[in-house]
Amino acid sequence: MSLAFLFPGQGSQAIGMGVDLAEAFGSAREVFQEVDDALGQKLFALMKNGPEDQLTLTENAQPALMAVSLAVIRTLEKEFGIAVERAGFVAGHSLGEYSALAAAGALSLGDTARLLKLRGQAMQRAVPVGEGAMASLIGPKSDVALAEAAAEAGSAVGVCVVANDNNAGNVVISGAKAAVDLAIEKAKSLGARAIPLNVSAPFHCPLMQPAADEMAAALAQAHLIAPRAPLVANVTARPILDPEAIRRMLIEQVTGRVRWRESMIWLVEEGGVTRFAETGAGKVLSGMAKRIAPDAEVTPLNSPADLDAFAKSF
Repeated sequence: MSLAFLFPGQGSQAIGMGVDLAEAFGSAREVFQEVDDALGQKLFALMKNGPEDQLTLTENAQPALMAVSLAVIRTLEKEFGIAVERAGFVAGHSLGEYSALAAAGALSLGDTARLLKLRGQAMQRAVPVGEGAMASLIGPKSDVALAEAAAEAGSAVGVCVVANDNNAGNVVISGAKAAVDLAIEKAKSLGARAIPLNVSAPFHCPLMQPAADEMAAALAQAHLIAPRAPLVANVTARPILDPEAIRRMLIEQVTGRVRWRESMIWLVEEGGVTRFAETGAGKVLSGMAKRIAPDAEVTPLNSPADLDAFAKSF
């Protein structure tokens, strides 16, 4: 049975995430303290107590979600003897790609926290609040072809692209607000439901180029080595191990499409994966995995009980 660890992206954050792990495992507490130290910030206290509007800020949500994912991975390794190499592959949704790389030893925990803090700040700086937008196109007719047609219609008045190909029936578009508004109308006319997303910036579109430039400068200074399990990259939906290729993918990812559906299909059909473990906060990726690969076993690893049951299944 081939396993892939999956690492969630922004939107999975919630007040209280990681608290039960910290209460149960010293290794989880170590991770949260290391992230706090790296950032010079009491991030774990914010995760534990809120306020929610501060946790949902991109610059806080991104390192916080990574910290929970890495708390799970370190606990699996130290408390249960399950190393990340037991997985055939790792993959992360958007910021989760950084979590995946840290879990697989390609980036240090401190560097990952600092990179994600900067990534969140850079994404927020790239586009003034209110000038960008994102929308989720959902329903049976909402596939990539429909989303691309809607985005093309929106492009008549500004930047508009497909940002996240999550799964059939769940595709996200991103760009200038007027363009996304026009694309929403086009998507509705094509038979999709279109829901504007409550986000602070238009992620994964060309408007994020200033953020990509900031991340290119930061990543050029980051110490990055080959991961202990291959990373299936968002922008290519293919595995990579070469550190310089990974560096390029992380830069391209800021403006590029998250090809999650294609990544999951590759993992099952080419990678031979039959079991997915969502490592960290929430169950968003587990739901996507069940829709994309209904025959695969899917396990969210959120709580101490989840980790215990997972370890016993090996």
